[in-house]
Amino acid sequence: MKNNDFNKGIALTALGSFWWGVIGVIYFKYISFIGHIEVVLHRCIWTAFFLIITTTYFSKWKIFFNIIKNYKILITLFFSGLLIFINWAVWIYAVANNKIIDASFGYFIMPIFSVLLGNIFFKELLNTKRKISIILVLFSISSLFFVNFKSIPWVGLVVALSWGFYNLLRKKIHVDTGVGLLIESLFILPFALVAFYLIAQLGLNDFTFTNIPLMFLLLLAGPMTIIPLFLYVRGVELCGLGATGMIFYITPTFQFILGFFYYNEPFSITKLVSFILIWIAVFIYLKDLYENN
Repeated sequence: MKNNDFNKGIALTALGSFWWGVIGVIYFKYISFIGHIEVVLHRCIWTAFFLIITTTYFSKWKIFFNIIKNYKILITLFFSGLLIFINWAVWIYAVANNKIIDASFGYFIMPIFSVLLGNIFFKELLNTKRKISIILVLFSISSLFFVNFKSIPWVGLVVALSWGFYNLLRKKIHVDTGVGLLIESLFILPFALVAFYLIAQLGLNDFTFTNIPLMFLLLLAGPMTIIPLFLYVRGVELCGLGATGMIFYITPTFQFILGFFYYNEPFSITKLVSFILIWIAVFIYLKDLYENN
């Protein structure tokens, strides 16, 4: 039974990672013609809407009300909500502006960056392999800085930093993933609604009742955010962090492949050298995860 749970966890995690790396990229790239600002707003609005539905379906409102009674947790979720908004906004900007490869850079280094944060904030011990991985990541970034400041994948760095610190905050409070995301989304929701209202007042919105197919296409921004998250989290519950940490790299690998081969994004020799260093760091990190799993 345990082996079946482990295999099911692997499958769910792989599907969630594939969704982020392929389905999500293609979807958000496809709707990017409306402008990345409106796409971000729709992602915020419809994610909150569908999380209300899932919270009702899974009968988690009791958990919700227990969480909002704790002001310390609520304040932490406000800041984690701000971080996830930054992450969503920058990632969608990257997809809409032919910087998918740069975004993949961020997801390649994010798990290693999280290890560094764990050492700094939770005093988690670093073995030799993890230290080497961190050093290679820092060297890769600093080499780009000294060779060509403009070639630094700032989008990827913001993606990695925002997601890394987001995970750090969520790790400190240990709340239900879906309910926590709902509260974060509800913090963002009023700002998203006001911004959408202003866009509509200026006549710059593409989401209208006169274009029903596009309206429903944009509604999918909610499920496109929630479904892979639930798949991945459930996979982690069934097979643990070690195995899922390795499978997660499906996401940036496919993002890179799509950006380079399908969307024909520019990729300089300087960035290639930097990515090679990152891939070596990832290989060492994955080897360490495998040996300690």
